Amino acid sequence: MTLPEAPLLSIVVPVRNEAANIGPLIEEIDAAVAPRGPFEVLVVNDGSTDGTGTELARLRVGRPWLREIRHEVSCGQSAAVRSGVLAARAPLIATLDGDGENDPAYIPQLCDALAVADPAVALAQGQRLGRRATRFKKIQSRIANRVRAAILRDGTRDSGCGLKVFQKSVYITLPYFDGQHRFLPALVRREGFLIVHVDVLDRARRHGQSNYGMWNRLGIGLVDLAGVWWLIRRRRRIPVVAEVHDDR
Repeated sequence: MTLPEAPLLSIVVPVRNEAANIGPLIEEIDAAVAPRGPFEVLVVNDGSTDGTGTELARLRVGRPWLREIRHEVSCGQSAAVRSGVLAARAPLIATLDGDGENDPAYIPQLCDALAVADPAVALAQGQRLGRRATRFKKIQSRIANRVRAAILRDGTRDSGCGLKVFQKSVYITLPYFDGQHRFLPALVRREGFLIVHVDVLDRARRHGQSNYGMWNRLGIGLVDLAGVWWLIRRRRRIPVVAEVHDDR
C-alpha cells in the first residue's frame, strides 16, 4: 500500500468493540483536522470481538489517511496508544478515546495551544467540563484525580481525559507500563517539560458501554500511582547535554 504524503499530525484512537461508534467519529475527525493540512488517523483495534474490524475495512475505502493497527488480543488502552504512537509518521500526536465522548473539534485548539506555548511545553492536556458519565463514575474519577494530583503534584486536574496532543519525540522517552496513559502529565514533567491545559466539553457515549474502565481495578491503580511516585523521586537531576567539538 502506498501511503499519502507525510502527515503533519497523527491521530491515535484506541478502540475495543466500538463498531457502532467508530464511523461517526472518523467523519468528525476528518471534518475537524482536514483543513489544517495532511494528517493520518491510526485506529488501534485492541482485540475487538465485534464488527469493529469489518467497519474499519469499510471506512478505509477512499480514505488513504485512515490506518488500522490491530492487536490479536486485547492488551489494554495504554498498549493501544503506544502501538499507535510507534506506528505514527508525524512528529505531533493527538489522542482521543474511540467511544465518541471526546469531541475531535478540540484537536485544532489543543494543537494551537501547544504551538504558541513556551518551547519547553511538550503536552497539551484536555480538561473535561460537564462530565456526562454516570454519578458513580464521576465520583470515581474525582477521587482518583484528587489523590493523584496530591501525590504526584503534576498540576493537572483531569489526567484521565483522552484528548491530548504531544510530541512523539518526548513520548518515546517515557517509561512504559500498563496504565501509562493516565499518568502522561506526571511523566512528561518528570522529563523536565511543561504542560498546557485546554478546557473541553465532555459528551455522552453514543452506543454501548465503556470497554476501558478508569481506575476500575483499584489495587492496580494504587500500585501504578506508587510506581510513578517512585519514578519521579528517582529523577534527581535532568542533565543539560551538549556535544564538545574541537576548535580547529
